Amino acid sequence: MIARRTFLTSAAAGTAVWSSGSLATLAKAAAQGGLLKRKIPASGELIPAIGMGTSGSFQVPANGAEYEALKKVLDVFFAGGGALIDTAPTYGNAEDNLGALLSDGGHLEKAWIATKLSGVNGRDEGMKQFAGTLKSLKTDKVHLLQVHNLGDTRTQLEVARELKKQGKVKYVGVTHYTDSAHDDIAEVVKQYKPDFLQINHSVTNRGIEQKVLPVAKELGVAVLTNRNFNDGALFGKVKGKELPGWAAEAGITSWAQAFLKYSLSFEEVTAVIPATGKPERQADNLKAGLGPLLTAKQRAELVELVG
Repeated sequence: MIARRTFLTSAAAGTAVWSSGSLATLAKAAAQGGLLKRKIPASGELIPAIGMGTSGSFQVPANGAEYEALKKVLDVFFAGGGALIDTAPTYGNAEDNLGALLSDGGHLEKAWIATKLSGVNGRDEGMKQFAGTLKSLKTDKVHLLQVHNLGDTRTQLEVARELKKQGKVKYVGVTHYTDSAHDDIAEVVKQYKPDFLQINHSVTNRGIEQKVLPVAKELGVAVLTNRNFNDGALFGKVKGKELPGWAAEAGITSWAQAFLKYSLSFEEVTAVIPATGKPERQADNLKAGLGPLLTAKQRAELVELVG
């Protein structure tokens, strides 16, 4: 796997490095409504289309340089107009860190929190886990509660919907992260009609375009896409390559922005949720929510270029 920092410091890739100037530019764009927002079909609520994940990036000791960097990551995220943060109780200490950082940084009221019922079976386990999640996140409610990887789907969706009736959850959803699960998640969505689905999507993992996205559109289900960089593998595929000639036209200054805009250029995709522990990467990711999206022709050229 090629480290993304190679591309963040590469003049050939034209990547912007985080600075007070670039942060000010993001903040100004966000204030002017420039950061792309998408509607949640179930309600019409608008949310910023550039979210962030916490798997790996927030699983760090609650002290030291990595934890300190996360404070800046969140500062950049919210200053740039971000809101949606996806996490899970099975991401090590990610929920604990996220809760503390949001609370201590004064960000809790700005955060649109998505979490999960993960690795549990039965109603009691689901309820107990969610109570622990609220404690970790230092809140009494979350925006989205998802059944992780379709585990114990029927029962845990019932748990999520019960919590929704109690006012502790606003939306319910289901998730997975592998190509092999695309058919399964499409069938689950047809059967249970959740408010959200979350699934993997990238330039090299395009399976949802055939079945999952059409189902989501037909049923009015919001879509979060994960693994937009294919766990970093996409950066290796474009090593030494220049951005496409049309990149500037699409407002793209880095490969990360190109990869995120690829997924967002599908109207059914509500938001992307790339994870990062670096403030400069957070600023770079947010810029994918500015300017025009990719045309069908540009998407096809990007697929061919990445190979």
